[in-house]
Amino acid sequence: MQCSRILTPSSLATQVQGLIAVAPVFADVFAVTGLPELRLRDNDFTQLYRTIVSQQLSVAAASSIWKRLSAASLVTPKAIKAASDSQLRLCGLSSQKIRYVRSLVSHRIDFAELASLDDEAVIAQLTAVTGIGRWTAEIYLLFSLNRPDVMAANDLALQVAAQHCLSLKTRPKESQLREIAEDWQPHRSAACYLLWSYYHEIKSRQALRVVT
Repeated sequence: MQCSRILTPSSLATQVQGLIAVAPVFADVFAVTGLPELRLRDNDFTQLYRTIVSQQLSVAAASSIWKRLSAASLVTPKAIKAASDSQLRLCGLSSQKIRYVRSLVSHRIDFAELASLDDEAVIAQLTAVTGIGRWTAEIYLLFSLNRPDVMAANDLALQVAAQHCLSLKTRPKESQLREIAEDWQPHRSAACYLLWSYYHEIKSRQALRVVT
């Protein structure tokens, strides 16, 4: 596993330059986006818990549920384990989300240990939790563990941006984008950052054309 982590704008800039060296197409992307803003999140139980709570919900709805959980002091593994399903449901969690949260608690993940594991070992631990798929695990690697060579290939925005910047006829599926990104190693996280920024540029331009 690489020891480098993307923790500062400088480290991201270094990764971007390394990416451009192995995949020159990203020079054009970088010229449009500039250096993306870092997304740094905590490596802890709360981060995964909030991720589960927010799945398939709007930002506002997820925030509302989290506030109710916090007000009820249902934000720690001990409190969740002691709570009834009815208590969790009153805070806004669905039966499915309750099952996911209880699975997270039961797995008792050692978050300090995650930082020392290689990427695939982290993915294996996280996806063992009901309700956490590979995409969620890869996002955790990117933003909570700051790993430099992760490709969240099942992300729709990444697929759309890749189609545009690579001039592909159709939007690549997960397996296709993962295969394409093999050539971007060991800087695939920088590719994700640039492609997400590029996606927002695409959407902004499309919105502007509609307005004008």
